Amino acid sequence: MTNEQIRDFLEKHAEKQFKDFASSLIPGTDSILGVRLPVLRSLAKQLAKEDWRTYLKEARDDSYEEIMLQGLVIGYVKAEMEELLEYAAAFIPKIHDWSVNDGFCSTFKIARKHRAEVWDFLMQYRASKSEFEQRVVAVMLMDHFLVPEYIDRVLAVYNSLKHEGYYCKMGVAWGIATAYAKFPQETQAFLLENELDDFTYNKAIQKMLESYRVSAEDKEMLRGMKRKVTGRKNVAKPEQ
Repeated sequence: MTNEQIRDFLEKHAEKQFKDFASSLIPGTDSILGVRLPVLRSLAKQLAKEDWRTYLKEARDDSYEEIMLQGLVIGYVKAEMEELLEYAAAFIPKIHDWSVNDGFCSTFKIARKHRAEVWDFLMQYRASKSEFEQRVVAVMLMDHFLVPEYIDRVLAVYNSLKHEGYYCKMGVAWGIATAYAKFPQETQAFLLENELDDFTYNKAIQKMLESYRVSAEDKEMLRGMKRKVTGRKNVAKPEQ
């Protein structure tokens, strides 16, 4: 499919009401057409079976959907890991919102078959000055590396992600809460000794309390672990 055909497809499947809804959830993104994610995923799977290299080389960044589509295609194509990581490296700087970030990470399931290579790739972003490059690390680790052989390393990386951006902090909090649901003993030990800022730490606890995968007994204990913070500057959520 050409860029023109892709754009025509997206415009035909755009919904005004959904555009308004999505715009309210993704602040700072003013180029949303209003195409639902299942439709984008279906198109991405089709593109992944065609001449996807030419598509990714020539793909346009004119809308939220067109950028999201690129990340989904990278996740769906079948190719050598080294080549896929080259495309991922070219794509990651295009991420400027949590939705594209998380859609790309969740779709990149091939990471589970090549954890060593993907781990080394991700570590180049752990000290990035970009909020979303650090969130890529946080969410990718949550989606594909919460396994016994990596849990200690994952928690250590979460402890090292220090970007002040709201979405990075929330990505780390989400990852830690998910780690607790899967590895409560290891994550509990981490919660007792870490270098997390108060906002991220308390958000992680909050997400654990909201989780259906955490027992009532653990939730009672976790409530008592929240930090009492006074006189600090709050982390403001971006305008919506």
